[in-house]
Amino acid sequence: MALSLQEQLLKAGLTDKKKVKQVKLQKHQQAKAQQRHNVIETDEAKAAAALAIEAKKAKDRELNQQTKREAEKKAVVAQIKQLISVNKQPRGKGDVVCNFTDGTLIKRMYVSIDTQKSISQGKLAIVKYEQGYELVPMPVADKITERDAHVVVYRVDNISAEDKISSEADDWYADYQIPDDISW
Repeated sequence: MALSLQEQLLKAGLTDKKKVKQVKLQKHQQAKAQQRHNVIETDEAKAAAALAIEAKKAKDRELNQQTKREAEKKAVVAQIKQLISVNKQPRGKGDVVCNFTDGTLIKRMYVSIDTQKSISQGKLAIVKYEQGYELVPMPVADKITERDAHVVVYRVDNISAEDKISSEADDWYADYQIPDDISW
């Protein structure tokens, strides 16, 4: 039968019987203390390794969420481009100037008379597309607005509060007729 490590060390002369008894006594006392007090010895290296693993998992989760958000943004942009490219309407020959605002800038687009009427009636909306602007039907503009409201530049139902106030002020005078014979 093979000798235990302790016996091998004794036989080789690397330790003596006094040290062996002392080690056995220490192990026995530790075992008794754990049984009596339910003391659990924590291994600091294991605790540090567990903390490092948890930190790495949290970091990986955050990176995965960030990657997922970026992929969703790209998908939304691709959906918007596809909606615009499939549903863009022809402008016509460009007889009439259609002015609209893009943020603080006033832009203009040359459209046909029929197209201009469709825009003013709320059938068409103006959207940003790549480097320019395109016309799309209002239901498509609603779908685009759900994905990104900044892409839809002009639509008739987007009347500002100032325009509503001025139209209400104009309605107050609607009850009065303007005489045609006034000379200035």
